[in-house]
Amino acid sequence: MARGDVKEGAAGPTPMMAQYLALKASAPDCLLFYRMGDFFEMFFEDAKAAAAALDIALTSRGEHEGAPIPMCGVPVHAAEMYLARLIKAGHRVALAEQTESPAEAKKRAGSKALVGRAIVRVVTAGTLTEESLLDARAANWLVAVANVGGAYGIAAADISTGRFEVVSLPEGALDAELARLDPAELLVPDDMAGAPDEAIGWPRDNFDSLKGETRLKSLLGVATLDGFGAFGRPELAAAGALIAYLERAGQGSLPFLQPPRRRVIADHMMIDAATRESLEITQSQAGTRKGSLLDAVDRTVTGAGARLLAADLSAPLTDTQAIIDRLDLVELFERDGALRDRMRGTLRALPDIGRALGRIVAGRGSPRDLGQLRDGLDQGYALHELLRRIEPSPALLVQLLPAFLGHGALVDHLKRALVPMPPIDAASGGYIAEGYDAALDALRGAGGEGRRAIAALEAQYRDRTGIASLRIKHNGVLGFHIEVQAKHADPLMAADSGFTHRQTLAGVVRFNAPELHEQAQRVDQSGAHALAAEAAHLEELTQAALARTAEIAATADALARLDVASALAERAIEGGWTRPQFEPVNCFDVRGGRHPVVEAAVAASGERFVANDCTLAEDRRLWLVTGPNMGGKSTFLRQNAAIAILAQAGSPVPATSARLGIVDRLFSRVGASDNLARGRSTFMVEMVETAAILAQATERSFVILDEVGRGTSTYDGLAIAWAVVEAVHDMNRCRCLFATHYHELTRLAERLDALSLHHVRAREWKGELVLLHELADGPADRSYGIAVAKLAGLPPAVLGRARDVLKRLEAGKAATGGLAAGLDDLPLFAAAAAATPEPVADPLRAEVEAIDADALSPRDALDLIYKLKRLAAED
Repeated sequence: MARGDVKEGAAGPTPMMAQYLALKASAPDCLLFYRMGDFFEMFFEDAKAAAAALDIALTSRGEHEGAPIPMCGVPVHAAEMYLARLIKAGHRVALAEQTESPAEAKKRAGSKALVGRAIVRVVTAGTLTEESLLDARAANWLVAVANVGGAYGIAAADISTGRFEVVSLPEGALDAELARLDPAELLVPDDMAGAPDEAIGWPRDNFDSLKGETRLKSLLGVATLDGFGAFGRPELAAAGALIAYLERAGQGSLPFLQPPRRRVIADHMMIDAATRESLEITQSQAGTRKGSLLDAVDRTVTGAGARLLAADLSAPLTDTQAIIDRLDLVELFERDGALRDRMRGTLRALPDIGRALGRIVAGRGSPRDLGQLRDGLDQGYALHELLRRIEPSPALLVQLLPAFLGHGALVDHLKRALVPMPPIDAASGGYIAEGYDAALDALRGAGGEGRRAIAALEAQYRDRTGIASLRIKHNGVLGFHIEVQAKHADPLMAADSGFTHRQTLAGVVRFNAPELHEQAQRVDQSGAHALAAEAAHLEELTQAALARTAEIAATADALARLDVASALAERAIEGGWTRPQFEPVNCFDVRGGRHPVVEAAVAASGERFVANDCTLAEDRRLWLVTGPNMGGKSTFLRQNAAIAILAQAGSPVPATSARLGIVDRLFSRVGASDNLARGRSTFMVEMVETAAILAQATERSFVILDEVGRGTSTYDGLAIAWAVVEAVHDMNRCRCLFATHYHELTRLAERLDALSLHHVRAREWKGELVLLHELADGPADRSYGIAVAKLAGLPPAVLGRARDVLKRLEAGKAATGGLAAGLDDLPLFAAAAAATPEPVADPLRAEVEAIDADALSPRDALDLIYKLKRLAAED
């Protein structure tokens, strides 16, 4: 049926429109891409939504129930580009393809038969495998959350690589785990209370744990799950819902999923969503990778390595031996620069075999994907030969090396069968190597001979007709044909010319001839047979790769781990980072610590980052840090949290030395933010986050708190901050850095044994504030708030007024002990004219304005310079 043929019949919808509506009814939550020839068409509300999202023309064709049918379409050859934009805009798309050719439909049901169509795939943000739709350096998680009996289960899959994991957790840990995964798509039961705003409600019966167990057994091809772990009911329910969603997306066929790995929450440092946001672990607060901790650390050279590094930083380990194993591998590459360079050079040239395998298993693989497997597995073996001779060999390397073996037969098969650079599109052939199949070579030879014969015919026809511009051309409608300019067509139109008229266009006329028809048939037949032979070989090669799915996935994972280890070694050498040491006690002793993101920004401006020590021990586990704004308090707090993350992820750290005890939970309450959508003010958000810390932090936790209580009145804020410091010290007993401007809190050091006072140094010189960014013992003498305000550019009149108010406040407090006592006679609300202070005389400015530059002799100018310097010193 022609594109746009959607007219209504007198008795109702046309057969085509009836088919469209039936398909749409089976995917009501999706935009329906309805294949019509070379276009995917959309109708009705789908067309309106797609036209708006894609900025394409919205037209109409025919009528439905008396109204024009809105319609828009995109070319099939460019569909991926449009799909990417629709998915990014939050849509899901169902692809309805033609399941038979017009000839097959005619044979099935007569000349007026409608071509059969079916939804072959549902494309969603969490079910992408196409290279062009994915970020090569980021995972793409589809996540399902189930709640069973008060407990929660999470199942997460990245189908582009086959990663599949499940975890069971209490309600309080749900947000933290979702923040770690940062899902592209989140599924929850449609009746789940308090579900995240971005979640997709999925029918509750898909979250049945018994059905989930059955689906998981079917996926793994086993009668019992005992060999894969002791899965709880919440985990089975979540896994079942995820598998059901994938079955629906694939219309019955499942993508590549590795056996599920059962995560245990206690095996990783718990980091809640607010902490991840404030520490900017994998993305900045602007929502970009640039400016994040990950961006400052990442020196990986493969997409798989970048994804693994992001996963490591998102879930630092709590198992000391596992951390040491990672650090040992990093140290190997750090010590041996030649080995590191050779390793990174090899890795840099490797294709992403994990995602290539994902596309092949999903049935969307190409000859190029098979070529990527060939090249990646071959280079993996070369790396094995490079690394197997290392003595002594780190334990983690010993675990990784076997993953590179066993692919020899497959690699040899792919080398013999495929051309060096296979194409993405299999439809045109040309990917099977010459010499692999003698029969295929013969077919190609026949096709080549036919093309040469056709070229000879072209020369003969020119000689015979005397038309030098005569050409033999080919297109998809006419096949091979003769084309001449219209002014030369008359002799070929004659009945005895030997040419048959085919088509007349503006400026050209097309013909056929018996000899050309005969040679064209030979070319077409040999070409069709050659394509069929190549397709058969492609299927054979695909099956050979699928037979080693698990082994190839293990190789991809091992390559990623080697990339991460060598990249961290590169980063350590580049930045002068050091290997952290771990102790069985709750210590945190960092000497010369630096913040990698801020250090990079400071270095870019040509300045030097000021390193600082942080020594938290049992008798000084709570540091109270005072000092001016912009002095570096927040950076100091964040850099130590970042060092804890890096160390437990198995990375060297930006410090001179680091001796740490394992952190089970990391908490950060830094900066001001609000959540107006949930009716929460800045102060409310601050209190919610602080409450979560006090409720969850343990003795093994690490907490950074910045300016608690500043979002309300002075007395309320001071009281809250005071009580929080006491609670952290007496109840949580965790390692904590607490930054504040409430100098009154320093009095707590008199009775809290483990409270230690520190400040960031600053001084005023000639009326200007100099921020030293150095940490020193003891409390700050003052906050320098007005000096910082001057740096920010507040008008002189406002600064003068602020100094006056400050003096009265301090005088009143000193006299009576009351903060507001000095305000009784302060005319804060007097008329503007009365409230504006008299301008202060400025001798230096007056002297400069009085200079007559043209009248100065050299001697007078020199004397004047000395005079101005004296005035400046007196200011």
